[in-house]
Amino acid sequence: MSTLVFYRSLCPSSRRTLSSFRVVASSPETAVSRRQALEQVDRELAKGDERAALSIVKELQGKPGGLRCFGAGRQLPQRLYTLDELRLNGIETASLLSPVDATLGSVERNLQLVAVLGGVVAWNVFGFSPQQLLLLSLGLLFLWTLDLVSFNGGVWSLVLDTMGHTFSQKYHNRVIQHEAGHFLIAYLVGILPKGYTLTSLEALKKEGSLNVQAGTAFVDFEFLEEVTTGKVSAMMLNRFSCIALAGVATEYLLYGYAEGGLADINKLDILLKSLGFTQKKADSQVRWSVLNTILLLRRHEAARAKLVESMSMGNSVGSCISVIEDIIDDAEI
Repeated sequence: MSTLVFYRSLCPSSRRTLSSFRVVASSPETAVSRRQALEQVDRELAKGDERAALSIVKELQGKPGGLRCFGAGRQLPQRLYTLDELRLNGIETASLLSPVDATLGSVERNLQLVAVLGGVVAWNVFGFSPQQLLLLSLGLLFLWTLDLVSFNGGVWSLVLDTMGHTFSQKYHNRVIQHEAGHFLIAYLVGILPKGYTLTSLEALKKEGSLNVQAGTAFVDFEFLEEVTTGKVSAMMLNRFSCIALAGVATEYLLYGYAEGGLADINKLDILLKSLGFTQKKADSQVRWSVLNTILLLRRHEAARAKLVESMSMGNSVGSCISVIEDIIDDAEI
């Protein structure tokens, strides 16, 4: 299952002039200006210059005809929300925060069954002796162990994910919805997505590593700089808490439960523990983030649906942002 991905920025700050991307509200060419700016964002992200890309976006942030929705999502007041308050808003945390990938589990069981049946057929067709079957089994066990040790199970995960996308439309659709949730919430809370992959095979082609799962990545150097100092601001923590839970929240709203996203939840849990949060404080942070994210997703359901279509076609980050900006009305932000 695809997971939320945080990457460290390695690129130096850019000091290029951004005046060419300023949007004037009265100009009839504002849509063209915004499109040109987003095309430049795509170019900067392709070069790995995240700071330049973020500077362009911030230059247009909140301006009429610019990027009205970036960081403009209405947030809930932060306080301790009880489980009863979440239930009153139609949220059962047990179905949201304890994802079990039953769909991919079914695909895995079917693959194992096919492997066993294939072994039986091979035994009968080729007349393998018990010794040959034993050697074959030991060879497969060796390859499985090598995958676990060398690639952390990456080869098997790649095979399983590819089979899931190929033979399970439910799994395929769920992954796209999950990643669209991450993308939309990140943009609305003010974190710029920098790329996404929807399959492990696509992630392998882009990153050249079996240890990188499919997922959505973000321009997160500001967050990482705060983490390095050990002092993460409440605003930054709120943003990334909502992003981490956006995938499972999207699945919950669509299907009534979440199957993917366990890695996202575990990463958030590790972050909160590293910041010295008590269990009570961590629970409070998670409950606020869940409720805030669910309400944002409900408010912008139409934008998420259009974003799913755009991401399904493999459109660029800039094109996906344009979809969000085009469909969300000022009154809805």
